[in-house]
Amino acid sequence: MRTKSVVPRLRAKKRLFKRVKGSVGGRRRLLRTAKESIIRAGVYARRDRRRKKRDFRRLWIVRLNAACRERGFRYSQLIAGLEKIGCELDRRTLAEMAVLDPTGFDAVAAEVCKALGLPEPAAVA
Repeated sequence: MRTKSVVPRLRAKKRLFKRVKGSVGGRRRLLRTAKESIIRAGVYARRDRRRKKRDFRRLWIVRLNAACRERGFRYSQLIAGLEKIGCELDRRTLAEMAVLDPTGFDAVAAEVCKALGLPEPAAVA
């Protein structure tokens, strides 16, 4: 008597169709198309996990540049000054500080300007 892999195959199909839930048309109903869409989704997911890091870094830099320009200097001067004073704060922390704690960012900006010999930055209310 020949054994058939009916139950494991159905279980695998069920698992696969559960992953494509929410798709439209054949991507949800057809086995081969569903497999292809899962593979493609995985490729996009992997790519975008790496892309997310880049996008957030760009956002933090834009926010820091805006905060610096409000205080009368540039982002590149901020980074150069932070290296000069040996500050360990990263861009994420500085960007959050610029948005949520402007007085704290003003203090950091004052230290940077002092280290670079720039005029004292204007405090932002």
